[in-house]
Amino acid sequence: MQRQAAPGRASEWLDSVIAHLLSASNERGRLGNAVRVFLAFGIKQAWVCLFGGLMLALLIGTHFWYPAHAALPRYDALTIAALVIQILLIVLRLETWDEVAVILLFHAAGTCMELFKTAVGSWVYPEFSYLRIGGVPLFSGFMYASVGSYITRACRGFDLRFSHHPPFAATAALSAGIYANFFLHHYAPDGRYVLIGAAAILFRRSWVFFVIGKTVHRMPLLLAFVLISGFIWLAENAGTYSHAWLYPSQINGWAMVSVAKWGSWFMLTIMSYVMVTLVNRPREIDEASPSVELAG
Repeated sequence: MQRQAAPGRASEWLDSVIAHLLSASNERGRLGNAVRVFLAFGIKQAWVCLFGGLMLALLIGTHFWYPAHAALPRYDALTIAALVIQILLIVLRLETWDEVAVILLFHAAGTCMELFKTAVGSWVYPEFSYLRIGGVPLFSGFMYASVGSYITRACRGFDLRFSHHPPFAATAALSAGIYANFFLHHYAPDGRYVLIGAAAILFRRSWVFFVIGKTVHRMPLLLAFVLISGFIWLAENAGTYSHAWLYPSQINGWAMVSVAKWGSWFMLTIMSYVMVTLVNRPREIDEASPSVELAG
């Protein structure tokens, strides 16, 4: 059974704002209602993206305004800031200790991959730092942890439930294959298309149900993975624009990250989601229950 974080004042205030926004439903017709629901969805998404949003703001802000010759290197300032944010999320009861344990797994898995990828030249961290392992500054692990934070907070914030969810053994095997491929494709044929195909087959019948206000909405789980990975790809473009890290094609001048990286983030999103299910086990929804009011 998963442990729920007690709602803090900020969460209660957010719920009241969303309730007020949705209280005028049916007053402006279907289009007006749809706009209100979309705005409520966006507000809640911004809230569950809190860790990742703050990290992205720090990357961009320090790129433009951090002193170039400060005694504390920019990367180290980012590491300390990320640690402070994580502590505040715990103190303010916005994350549980179980969820923090999973986020630490993200940090460890991400750092291991960073060490390998920088060693083989997939990308570089061009600035100096003291807090680093090899060529990898420690703040990089928090970028992976932000994905885990988003998914764990979304499970609670949207009261996620599922239908036709694959068994854990199958999703765990897929996740292990995805992680292994990030390393092995440098020495063997790239298995990403096989893995993406396996994900499509495994989750083809899966739907995710999420609550906005008092109404349950739904979408295909695969579509959710595509949308999440797309936003991560956009965030990566902002991250490389801030010179937090650079791909070889960006060394002599910034250019957009290849759209092909969207596929990599799609696989990483699935791997991240499966790691979160170690704590937040997927809950099946009973669509026939009278308490489930599905949006039309």
